[in-house]
Amino acid sequence: MNTGLKFRNLASTPDDPVDTWPFAGVLAALERGSLPDWQRLSAAIVNDPWGPVARQVEEAVSISRPYGTADLMEMVIAKARSDAPDFERSEVAVEVRGLLRQSGLTQAALAQRIGTSPSRFSTYVAGKVVPSAGLMVRLRNVVRHVIDGDQ
Repeated sequence: MNTGLKFRNLASTPDDPVDTWPFAGVLAALERGSLPDWQRLSAAIVNDPWGPVARQVEEAVSISRPYGTADLMEMVIAKARSDAPDFERSEVAVEVRGLLRQSGLTQAALAQRIGTSPSRFSTYVAGKVVPSAGLMVRLRNVVRHVIDGDQ
């Protein structure tokens, strides 16, 4: 997998997963790496826009401003972060639909059990609205009780 990038004086190598690279490895990839290295960093950022790789890239770019990659990586981070709410809303909707399916109840019945209206619950199922953290906890608890038979 090595693209020619070399790490100096580091225990990790460019072949290791990017989320295990120390800051100096991220900096080396930005300054001396090539497209495959930047793609690996970008993939890690898209996967976790506020995670350690994104933070290291932000710091490296702010310190070094590597020509050609600084603007690119800033755009990758900005895009990943702006796309995150849509992805998260979709993930919550998948979980809500899964809980509905597991419960064996109708949407209206489950909505009543968690204290919301059927129309509001349908917005959660469709992913148009994200339920509050408290409502998600209540939903999980209600479904668990329905499955366990302590309705």
